[in-house]
Amino acid sequence: MIGIVNYGLGNIHALANIYKRLNIPAEIASTPQDLRRAEKIILPGVGAFDWAMTRLNESGLRDALDEMVVGDGKPVLGICVGMQMMANKSDEGVLDGLGWIAADVKKFEHERFTQKTHLPHMGWNDVLPRGNDGLFKNLESEAKFYFLHSYYFVPHNPEHVLVVTDYGGYYASSVRCGNVFGVQFHPEKSHHWGIQLLRNFAEI
Repeated sequence: MIGIVNYGLGNIHALANIYKRLNIPAEIASTPQDLRRAEKIILPGVGAFDWAMTRLNESGLRDALDEMVVGDGKPVLGICVGMQMMANKSDEGVLDGLGWIAADVKKFEHERFTQKTHLPHMGWNDVLPRGNDGLFKNLESEAKFYFLHSYYFVPHNPEHVLVVTDYGGYYASSVRCGNVFGVQFHPEKSHHWGIQLLRNFAEI
């Protein structure tokens, strides 16, 4: 069963509905007891980094998440700010992140863009796989995903980068460190490509 973390942020019902249509067991997890029934976890997120971390820290779910992800090695997929929260820290705030991946979150440097580009990065964009990983099975070419963000994920170890996206230069739009996966885009808003990715996560 996939547990979708409900700490008050993210498109949790859209994710649950996709898994329902795929006939894959998934539940919205609002308590530690809910979460501990899960074999895999999705951590969604929208909005500012510090606000998301505050909501998660106050939800009562933080300890159970750390126990399951770090202690038990359960697969987890962070989406958008949910991915950014997995880093050590973010330029967007002052709070510590979860620290599940050695990484920092940086703001796009608008002055370095070599073409007319706006912030936030909003809309459809390509992803370019850096290798073979089950999360992107059957998405190796022509897949597009929906993005909405002004900050990007910078892993300390480049081997943790799964795919990159070009927006004023290439950046990591998906990462993996062991059982910890993250995507900067919103699969729940990305039509059949996003549905395939969510199916892939369920099969990992």
